[in-house]
Amino acid sequence: MKRSPKAFLSAAMLAAGLAAAPVMAQTAAQAPAPAQPVAPVVQPTDAQLQKFVQASQKVAAVAEEYRPKLHASPDDGAREQVMREADEKMIQLVRADGLTVDEFNGIGAAVQQDPQLRQRAIELANGAGG
Repeated sequence: MKRSPKAFLSAAMLAAGLAAAPVMAQTAAQAPAPAQPVAPVVQPTDAQLQKFVQASQKVAAVAEEYRPKLHASPDDGAREQVMREADEKMIQLVRADGLTVDEFNGIGAAVQQDPQLRQRAIELANGAGG
């Protein structure tokens, strides 16, 4: 099955919100749920959650790096190329932190849906996790 770069990039953008956790923490309860789940929800171990937080911060940096390139792309073909490039970088970063893309997306879905898990992830992102 071919993986859609748009699906991973969308998940990465959701994860990017975690990197901005101090700002997001106040409005997290008001955040709208994604229209369609990107991956099955995963109930992570503490170690997986830590890996997710580390990978999320790196993925968020890539998303920020590529956002202007995406907006500056003159047509759909150019946008697709930018998204593929960003997607590959993000996948490499997630794997380098010891997660599969499915695990990363599943943990991201769990963090979106579970306020306690989201708070734990925010604490880890802020260095208070452990």
